[in-house]
Amino acid sequence: MPQLITIFLNVLAPVFLLVLTGYLAGPRLQLEARTLSRLAYFILTPAFVFNVLSQTRIELGLAGRMISFITLVYLGSVMVAFVVARLLRRSQAMTSAYVMIAVFGNVGNFGLPIIQFATGPEALGIATIYFLANLVLAFIVCVAAANVSRGFNLAMVGQVFRTPALIAIVPALLVNAANIQLPPVVVRPLDLLSGALIPIMLLILGVQLAGAGKLRFSPDLFISSAIRLISGPVFAFSLIGWFALPDLEATVGILQSSMPAAILVSIIALENDLLPQFVTTTVLFSNLVSVFSLAVVLVLL
Repeated sequence: MPQLITIFLNVLAPVFLLVLTGYLAGPRLQLEARTLSRLAYFILTPAFVFNVLSQTRIELGLAGRMISFITLVYLGSVMVAFVVARLLRRSQAMTSAYVMIAVFGNVGNFGLPIIQFATGPEALGIATIYFLANLVLAFIVCVAAANVSRGFNLAMVGQVFRTPALIAIVPALLVNAANIQLPPVVVRPLDLLSGALIPIMLLILGVQLAGAGKLRFSPDLFISSAIRLISGPVFAFSLIGWFALPDLEATVGILQSSMPAAILVSIIALENDLLPQFVTTTVLFSNLVSVFSLAVVLVLL
């Protein structure tokens, strides 16, 4: 119990305090979640990705094993979500919602700060690789799930690779591989923008929570949230030995596998008119209750 309290106070509480700040300040200051989200999406995230990946030294084979690990874990969660929804005889739309919630972890808003507090800033580069791997997989699966009843739209999947964070990968890797020393006039703005990403994303989550109104509970909310919060760490702990990852990479991978559903899931559901109220409520609920599941995972680690 003392270890659990220490983990909560030192790792989880700082994250949730920033979320609470956004929740309280959002309505009072009339902050718009969409404007803040676009700032993070188009400016802060690509700056962060470029800044971290251009300086992170990770052997190519190790990066491949990391990406394979987290991809397999999240695909396992997708299979659980699909099978459970089918066994419960849910509609096609609800089955798609289950799948979307299962595949898209909040590896940015929650994953990056929690990993930084739990393991130190040196783990941010590792966490970013997992973040980008899940981003690609999740967008493809979510777009496919959201459009399964209307036919698969390849053009929409192409939009995944026009995501600003993914576009930043190529120049970052080139700078890294060539060991290019960028001048201070480039490095310092990138440092400032990168430092702003994590607090801004947590404030955005709080603003979104405040704007969501009352949570509407249902059996599907509890079941789909449980799949995201439980299947991820179960698969991660079960599969981690297959990939021969060093201790830090393994710890970060398990944590990123254990994150609640990402806010972007609700945006995709809204854009595709796929049970947006249910998906948004479930995403927010899973983020709130993840304080308990993440505390358990951190204790096990």
